[in-house]
Amino acid sequence: MAITTRRALRFSTTAPLVFFCLAGCERGRQNPESTAAFKVALLTPGPVSDQSWNGGAYEGLLWIRDSLGAQISHVQTKTPAEFEDNFRQYGTQGYNLVFGHGFEFQDAARRVAPEFPRTLYVTTSGSTSGSNLAGMTFGFADASYLAGVLAASVTKTRKIATLGGTALPPVVESFRAFEQGARATDSSIRVINSYIGNWDDVSAGKEQALAQIAQGADVIFQNADAAGLGVFQAARERNALVIGSNSNQNGVAPDVTLGSVVIDLPRAFLQIAREVKAKTFRPRVVELGEEAHVVTLVLNPALSARLPAPARSRIDSLQSLMLAGQYRVHVDTTAARK
Repeated sequence: MAITTRRALRFSTTAPLVFFCLAGCERGRQNPESTAAFKVALLTPGPVSDQSWNGGAYEGLLWIRDSLGAQISHVQTKTPAEFEDNFRQYGTQGYNLVFGHGFEFQDAARRVAPEFPRTLYVTTSGSTSGSNLAGMTFGFADASYLAGVLAASVTKTRKIATLGGTALPPVVESFRAFEQGARATDSSIRVINSYIGNWDDVSAGKEQALAQIAQGADVIFQNADAAGLGVFQAARERNALVIGSNSNQNGVAPDVTLGSVVIDLPRAFLQIAREVKAKTFRPRVVELGEEAHVVTLVLNPALSARLPAPARSRIDSLQSLMLAGQYRVHVDTTAARK
């Protein structure tokens, strides 16, 4: 894990809720009194201060609070055991809707959902559904392809890079789409691919980016959440360029950021929550992409002069077709890595 404006994140001063199950509480039993208000919870795998994946989700939670009058809660989780425990606690407390923000939450949601039939569990980047379980996938490939066109159009070294937190399937797919877009623009482009191994270590993100720049990469497409902030630092130090992801990161380091592949997470979250509150939501895998105006490439106007006019025209043309549902990128998952 969609929008053409940067939104400033506002963070609640309320600490994340910590749940304690009273001795003797019955597994799977939901408190009827706790279901009177519309209650929505969010589990994130990282800090909401990352100005990326987690921050966008938290902003979506705030939109739900402000637009629908919901009672909200957020907790940051680290391990699969914590995923399951917090899903279960929110179910026990009668929450109507619980988001597990990431592909990695699917297994825990699948195990817990049957215990709490009145709670809807939604996993982002998830492909699992059930009677009270839904997935929400983001069509990252189209916008990532455009990011590849962008990178190939401005590189001076003909070496560009992708840098991710870990090799989750949605991240891998978007990076391959990026490569396809780059090589469709210039077949001589070399793409350097790396993963940090986590999503939180800013120093490690910077070190990996510096290593890629040392190999000749002058444009880096990063998708590493909080760790990705280190990529912007490296780019500033070594005169490289960055393409951001998930949220609009054009303002993080506007002097080195070409654009961002943006998921309008607030819009996506609010859309789901509105249907759930109205009791019109049908559990399924919800697919959101360019055509749904949820995922798109947002160019940084501060660096527009770096982009040659023919490349800008090509990006605009392709994006218009994508928004109209007339062009889709099919990712070649068998492509050799170079």
